[in-house]
Amino acid sequence: MKKLQIFLADDHGVVREGLKRLLELEPDLEVVGEACNGREAIERASVLQPDVVIMDISMPEVTGAQATARLKECCPDSKVLVLTVHEDKSYLHELLEAGASGYVLKRTATDELINAVRAVAAGAVYLDPHVAGNVVQSFVRPKRKDRVPAPDLSEREARVLRLIAEGYSNKEIAAQLDLSVKTIETYKTRSMEKLELHSRVEIVRYAAERGWLAQPL
Repeated sequence: MKKLQIFLADDHGVVREGLKRLLELEPDLEVVGEACNGREAIERASVLQPDVVIMDISMPEVTGAQATARLKECCPDSKVLVLTVHEDKSYLHELLEAGASGYVLKRTATDELINAVRAVAAGAVYLDPHVAGNVVQSFVRPKRKDRVPAPDLSEREARVLRLIAEGYSNKEIAAQLDLSVKTIETYKTRSMEKLELHSRVEIVRYAAERGWLAQPL
């Protein structure tokens, strides 16, 4: 069985050691590298190209959000799972915008963390149950009787937008749909223009409103 390769980025050595021991108790998980700050995370993960990077938010030199954005450029196939003490939804919005695929609190149960690692590795978006309710509510816009209905998306436009919301890169979507990256970018641009969306957070909000994140493709 091929193991999922995990990279740990946290400025506390005790936390990294504890995570490593927990993760490597699982037969399908393997920790392949570590970093104590954002700069090291970018440098080392870009070489290792792990399946999942577990990222702390508050780190020296380069923050978790900045490191996440850089990693999505140099490691487009790696998924970033944020592990943090911060429950403020503003942090989650920032990390989603940077390209993170999951957000887990450090106080969560071990089983939840393991589930989150496997979920984001499989391409899902994972939100810690302790914050998911408030976060989804913040994503959903209030309904208004006078609101203009959203324009219809083509089946292909909707599929591309949904995959983006689930954390896939343009390259990964192109491979799934057997299309060029340029074509995927065109579908993305066209659908965002139709819906007047301007960021990945707004794409995730749109997907949450329609229940896409809870349904199989």
